[in-house]
Amino acid sequence: MTDLKTALEAVLFAAGESVPVGRLSLVFAVEQEEIMQAAKELSDEYDREGRGIRLLRMDNKLQLCSAPEYAQLIIKTLEQRKPPMLSQSALETLAIVAYYQPVTRAVIEKMRGVDSSYTVSTLQDRGLIETCGKLEAPGRPTLYATTDAFLRVMGIETLQQLPPLPEVQGSEGTEQLRKSIAKMQEQKSGQDSEQQTFFDDTETKNTGA
Repeated sequence: MTDLKTALEAVLFAAGESVPVGRLSLVFAVEQEEIMQAAKELSDEYDREGRGIRLLRMDNKLQLCSAPEYAQLIIKTLEQRKPPMLSQSALETLAIVAYYQPVTRAVIEKMRGVDSSYTVSTLQDRGLIETCGKLEAPGRPTLYATTDAFLRVMGIETLQQLPPLPEVQGSEGTEQLRKSIAKMQEQKSGQDSEQQTFFDDTETKNTGA
């Protein structure tokens, strides 16, 4: 397992972004369970030794990132500015995409009652949502879904960890969706981090849909 663990660390470091477990399994010619076990051992090592990196799990993907306690040092060193909090309209749109993905802009606008083209574009620029195909309907409208960055920012591993879907009835229901996402973002901001430790006692949760 040591060789696999070391190789996994090297690949994830070089990738610089999340890598599907299935892809890793194929490349290393081992079962996905072995990849996950190696990842868990790496994560435990980082925690036990107080290392400056962490291993994240996002759905069925793995990614190396810096430890959250060093976030401010990294920002100062790289002269990065903390991204601003999302506006109410952006949170509202993001919530709709998160709970109803894949979803078209027409559905988003119907639920919000206003044009959402600018907000959708903003969320794409922030890397929180992305296009994921076309709807098989007249005009073939674009479908949108959340990204790995959304999971990371919200501090969750899978979409199944989102709060229960509120009862959606008109503007009141949409507001409840917005509040659900806003609350999660506030909780993450309070931890002064966009990152989440990879493994905990609930690592066996299934992938969200």
